[in-house]
Amino acid sequence: MHFLSNILEDYIEEHSQSEPELLADLSRETHLKVLQPRMITGHFQGRVLSLLSKIIAPKNILEIGTYTGYSALCLAEGLQKTGELHTIEINEELHGFQRKYFDRSGFGPHIIQHTGDALDIIPTLDLSFDLVFIDAQKVNYDAYFEAVIQKTRPGGVILSDNVLWSGKVVEPVPQSDKATLALKAYNKKLQSDPRVETVILPIRDGLTLSRVK
Repeated sequence: MHFLSNILEDYIEEHSQSEPELLADLSRETHLKVLQPRMITGHFQGRVLSLLSKIIAPKNILEIGTYTGYSALCLAEGLQKTGELHTIEINEELHGFQRKYFDRSGFGPHIIQHTGDALDIIPTLDLSFDLVFIDAQKVNYDAYFEAVIQKTRPGGVILSDNVLWSGKVVEPVPQSDKATLALKAYNKKLQSDPRVETVILPIRDGLTLSRVK
């Protein structure tokens, strides 16, 4: 499901901040060399993540689902000078690809890569996070949220990607579609969870912004 026409999407990109050259290079190489390139964050959503991070000015960021590193680099743009971004990716084959662009960006020393299952890694991180970005296995969104909210400071922000799931969340869902069912339950939970204030932004495939009380 396309929420906006291609003409409007092009207009939005043309009238938003330009995509940095490094990220354009990363996007091109991702589309040439990596499976499922549509998973990349992309220009417009990337600029949204960058601006949100700059507004929050986080000391510590946690990202669940690195893929090729595009969103991590966008989020890193708002880091405090002594801040850290911890990013978790289950596919170890992407580690070198990510690191190449992290180091080219200048944020390399501030980005710590973790490889493995986020639900195993998150409890080992002895940090309080100001900003969290969830963009990994949809069936685990609730578990990721419960793991990170314990490590997010009051006033911190948890972002959840793909929450509209190409519009499937408003369509009849077969019981075999575990990802869509999980996202529908997750969206319902966040709307009524007393620990957060939540709004869904219709950006790309849906981006939830939850502020921890």
